[in-house]
Amino acid sequence: MKDFSLNPVRGSKPARRTSPARRTFGQAGLWVGGEKGSNGVNHYERAFGNWLTDNRIQHIAVDDQKRAVFGRSKIKSFDFLLYPRPPASCQRQEGGQIIIAEVKGRKFKGTGFAKLTGFECWVTAEDIAGLTKWQEVFGPGHTAVFVFAYKIENIDVDFDGRDVYDFDANRYVFFAIKLDDYRRFIKRRSPKWQTVTLPADKFRQCAVQIQKLLF
Repeated sequence: MKDFSLNPVRGSKPARRTSPARRTFGQAGLWVGGEKGSNGVNHYERAFGNWLTDNRIQHIAVDDQKRAVFGRSKIKSFDFLLYPRPPASCQRQEGGQIIIAEVKGRKFKGTGFAKLTGFECWVTAEDIAGLTKWQEVFGPGHTAVFVFAYKIENIDVDFDGRDVYDFDANRYVFFAIKLDDYRRFIKRRSPKWQTVTLPADKFRQCAVQIQKLLF
């Protein structure tokens, strides 16, 4: 398999012959793929992108220009490439596996996080197929993840110690589920709309706050 990795090395010159992924994304090493609140993305993606920037997580956003390139392909595009921070004890610059992230915006209408109930985590069959293909394309060293950005609907909510992010007069909590875990426990939600989901107990088993994968 060809090397499709995007090594975030500042100041290096790109090779003369580059992979399709590298041609699409260009040279990595930027904190964000566009300005805060840039057009072409929904408020869930903007909130997550701002959270990444505020926490100095190196990443590349798939903006409109990159989506146009992906549009020529039959593979559904994803939203971000995330570069986890290296452990404090590690002297090398590299962090963990690069994350191929697909952001899914959902509303949380409950009043507490203690039992992790009331979290919708459905996706489409096309989402699964697209993210699976990108994980194959990028190859070893990359992990595909669904990032569920939950917009908190109620004012008085017990977050049970979870991190909450305030953005544009709204509050968000970001949970991540690895694609491989999602596929392992997947169940059909709507044959008509081609949607799938996870049973509630499997969501509680697999979902972690995104910080756990990045810090």
